[in-house]
Amino acid sequence: MPLVKTASLIAPGRGVAAFNVITLEHAVAVISGAEAAGVPVICQISENAVAFHGGRLAPIAAATAAVAQASTARVALHLDHVMDLDLLHQAADHGFSSVMYDGSRHPYDKNLARTAEAVSWAHAHGLWLEAELGEVGGKDGAHAPGVRTDPAEARAFVEATGVDGLAVAVGNSHAMTDRSATLDHDLICRLRDALSVPLVLHGSSGVPDDELRRAVRSGMTKINIGTALNIAFTTAVRTHAPTHVDPRAYLAPARDAMAATVAHLQTVIAGA
Repeated sequence: MPLVKTASLIAPGRGVAAFNVITLEHAVAVISGAEAAGVPVICQISENAVAFHGGRLAPIAAATAAVAQASTARVALHLDHVMDLDLLHQAADHGFSSVMYDGSRHPYDKNLARTAEAVSWAHAHGLWLEAELGEVGGKDGAHAPGVRTDPAEARAFVEATGVDGLAVAVGNSHAMTDRSATLDHDLICRLRDALSVPLVLHGSSGVPDDELRRAVRSGMTKINIGTALNIAFTTAVRTHAPTHVDPRAYLAPARDAMAATVAHLQTVIAGA
């Protein structure tokens, strides 16, 4: 099926999962899991993943798009956590219909100015643009744990920049390897009521199923997941790799484990 636009998958009151793609195995697993769950999915490639591929966006983007186009699932491509404007400007040429520009390392005024610049470029090229306000935890000092997004500040930020979606800090944290996060659902509701754009939950791997369901019901729309796939992948590799030389013998179960994780989380998020 041809790629669909991220904007077409995002609607108030409905959750859509966005899974990080690092390798071809990730892409196949995410899209297979979406097919099994019978729901659309967003495949997102981060600036860190591009760096892993030698700074080249085209190969992993083309591979992910090819898997999507051979699938029966509705799949959108999203370029995630972009801080480099040169990389941002490559998005439209490689099948992406949305980008997350991450200016959260900067003070508020600089984040606002840089984000507004990114929005202007994205909209001129037909792209949906997500930004971040209130640093999400788990990024080795760049994102401070415990920070919460202020609804009034968020409303002013959205109005000044024209962003299409906003990643907010509500008790979530990147790179959690256990599912123990407790979200501030009252804050999610206040942000939902204050803003005219969809809310995005980053660091969702550490959020238990019931918390994810409640977050969607409270107003979260795009749910980002990465670490949960890597846990499934590496657990399977550790189990199978010691007895095999051929990488296919452990990459296949690793891919299957990721697909099962995707299908489960898709069912949780879409059924909230």
